[in-house]
Amino acid sequence: MWLRSPKTDAKPADNLGREGMIDAGLVGGDARITIRRESPKDVGFREIFVSLDGEQIAILRPNEMFTQEVPAGPHRLRAHNTLFWKTHDLVLRPGEHAKFVAINRAGFGTFGFMTFLGASPLYLTFERDNQ
Repeated sequence: MWLRSPKTDAKPADNLGREGMIDAGLVGGDARITIRRESPKDVGFREIFVSLDGEQIAILRPNEMFTQEVPAGPHRLRAHNTLFWKTHDLVLRPGEHAKFVAINRAGFGTFGFMTFLGASPLYLTFERDNQ
């Protein structure tokens, strides 16, 4: 006689999603996300658009910061400056405070293009802040 575990509709842990993780008791409570655009390396123009799980949550101008309470669990945080996109997939624990830095920075030829065309590419840096 073969021993079998009862048949369940359980999904593998990496495919549970937020609701499945809450039901499994892996997460619960809220976490916090903060995005700062306060770097001296920022060129100081063009907005940075930030979305969380497909919903726009902020438009950051130079020297601005945004904080939002979010449910603990998996999230997709995206930022773009209309030319370059950066994405972070993260899983937040209850009570965790994830901090990010967003920078519109000049690259090779940025100011040359600006001089002759009046517009130029600005490169986006969007990194998790480990402080």
